[in-house]
Amino acid sequence: MGNSVRVLATALLSAGLLSGCGSGDAPSKTFEYAQKGAYSAEISPTGKFTVLGSFNHGGSLWNDLQQERLYNWNHANGEYTIIAATAFAPDETYAATANQQDLVLWSLQDGRPAGFWRSPAEILGMDLSPNGDYALLGLADHTAVYFDIKNGGVKRTLGHQARVKAVDLSEDAQFALTGSDAWKTKFWNVETNELLHTIELGNVVDTVALAPNNEKAFSSASLDDAIIWNTKTGKVIHALTDNRDLFARRVTYTAAEFSTDSQRLLTGTNSGTVQLWNVATGEQLREWAIKKRDAYGPNSTAVYAVGFGQGKYYAVGSNGIFNELK
Repeated sequence: MGNSVRVLATALLSAGLLSGCGSGDAPSKTFEYAQKGAYSAEISPTGKFTVLGSFNHGGSLWNDLQQERLYNWNHANGEYTIIAATAFAPDETYAATANQQDLVLWSLQDGRPAGFWRSPAEILGMDLSPNGDYALLGLADHTAVYFDIKNGGVKRTLGHQARVKAVDLSEDAQFALTGSDAWKTKFWNVETNELLHTIELGNVVDTVALAPNNEKAFSSASLDDAIIWNTKTGKVIHALTDNRDLFARRVTYTAAEFSTDSQRLLTGTNSGTVQLWNVATGEQLREWAIKKRDAYGPNSTAVYAVGFGQGKYYAVGSNGIFNELK
């Protein structure tokens, strides 16, 4: 590398252009859900609730409309559980929390547990079917399993060649989308256990999301590819990240959610930015930077969860702060 190029690259890195550091509009409102930060978070489909796994107090359910803690959810009396994964049923009847080995199903109506189970292997990702009947678990043993979270037992096993940490179920639980450390994202028919499509990305797969119409999917790899693709054909429609030259930003997407009409996609990154995309064109419509605890310094805030509300958008950061975006 010539000296002039080296100086330019250093300047770009300092400015955060290659790492995708947070930029964009500020949140309209912010609320503290966890004082010291969080291990995990998920926003419910309507944006009404957030389930959070905090550093200090374990699991909890929040009303996002009133910024009120509704229930404390831990897996053992007198202990704060390290909640590594969280999920909501699409009809918002149940939520689930998981540490590395245990998973608990919780009723949103009264906050009580409806099922407590041991996982077949370490849990890395999770999603729920309607009415909380089944959990799709991404596991460290190179599988994703469709688990009966009310009665116990594995109904389906979806194989990979490495750890599976990204999973998403369709709203009708007919299809599953998974992503692994073997750089592959896979689309499955859950009822038949049939593998419908496999797409190889350029790094480990961090985040996946299915559109409510089951026709589009989002898959992203760490500091590499981020794509919207057609689940019927397996063809890529849009690439949201372009790494072909020195000036391209390398971004790791850590959260993604499609709108209920499947026309927009909301994404969050490990550098604290949230983007709104037009699914049909691949155009970025908006960008926000979620709140950091300190305005200056090397501290970083990843986006753990994003969601759609009525005329607004939501995001939860790894620092435990809930962001309302307009």
